[in-house]
Amino acid sequence: MTQQDLQSIKQRFKIIGADSALNRAIEVAVQVAPTDLSVLVTGESGVGKEHFPQIIHAYSARKHGPYFAVNCGAIPEGTINSELFGHEKGAFTGAVSEHKGYFENANGGTVFLDEVGELPLSSQVQLLRVLESGEFVRVGSNQVQKTNVRVVAATNMDMPRAIREGRFREDLYYRLNTVEIKVPSLRDRRDDIFMLFRKFAYDFAEKCRMPEIHLTPDAAMLLQNYYWQGNIRQLKNVAEQVSVLETSRTITADMLRPYLPDEGNRQDLVPIGQQASGDAFMNERELLYKVLFDMKRDMTEMRQQLNGLMQSASEPITAPKPAPTTMIQHRSMRDKADYEVAEVLRDEPTNIEDMTIEAIRRALERHKGNRKYAARELQISERTLYRKIKEYGL
Repeated sequence: MTQQDLQSIKQRFKIIGADSALNRAIEVAVQVAPTDLSVLVTGESGVGKEHFPQIIHAYSARKHGPYFAVNCGAIPEGTINSELFGHEKGAFTGAVSEHKGYFENANGGTVFLDEVGELPLSSQVQLLRVLESGEFVRVGSNQVQKTNVRVVAATNMDMPRAIREGRFREDLYYRLNTVEIKVPSLRDRRDDIFMLFRKFAYDFAEKCRMPEIHLTPDAAMLLQNYYWQGNIRQLKNVAEQVSVLETSRTITADMLRPYLPDEGNRQDLVPIGQQASGDAFMNERELLYKVLFDMKRDMTEMRQQLNGLMQSASEPITAPKPAPTTMIQHRSMRDKADYEVAEVLRDEPTNIEDMTIEAIRRALERHKGNRKYAARELQISERTLYRKIKEYGL
């Protein structure tokens, strides 16, 4: 798929971002669309999983057929079978007429089952039958009916765990998961965060006919480093809250911080997703700065100690008249000190990799091998520190 094709799909389905994992998910959706294979879209709540069934339907042979999106977690357990498979008149109290379910109405099209992990076990049995043979039975009927639908499901649930706990059928899981599309979390798409925020802020300003808000650099950095437990949904919510509640249209970090729950703990939370190349570069640069500052501090301390030694050496015990060679001696000692400092610098690391190794080594020594505190001092995540230790064999 060319970049032009990819961009066209993003514009059509209002997907914003340039993250490689996001692009890969879109490519998989387009590749699997012409087939009739069942697809399971996985990812955390709020990442935008609902876009991918739409892409699959639009690029399939069923694109002119019906498309139904069903939130399985929003339908009460007592009525979900009726909603999915239909019911006969008199099947239960209130069933005053027969009712066609989603699978019957979607014949020739696609059914998107959002939050499929919330399906009760009785519904899972019937869904498995639909996937295997296209057959289903209405509630209150014994007559088997046929349907021809393509099923795309989505979940934010840990499905293997749900299977172990007996909350989801293993055979149904493998029927649904013929092809899996993994949608990355927002914290794994850090380069897209600012772009998404600007889009949400612009859309809200247009909708409410008010001036658009703008972030200062420190606010943009705070936004990018936040954990975003609620992903894109939370980001949009923050953009709209700030747009409404702040009178200034220029938003600083201090103004933004109250809208980010537990922002004070973000250094403990952010590292989980720091894997993008841009973040890796920032970590390397921060380590470089760290070791340079340490070197500068060490040199300052060395000079102070040498000056103290020279002053001590030049102070007489009984305060006799200073010898005429004192200044020459001081100059000689300072020249020697400068030479020794130059020798120290000559032994210091001279490239980014060596400096990174030296910074990590010093931090670990200062904290007696405690990676958590060493990572905090280096201002990187424990995961990044562990990767660096393994990479450099420290």
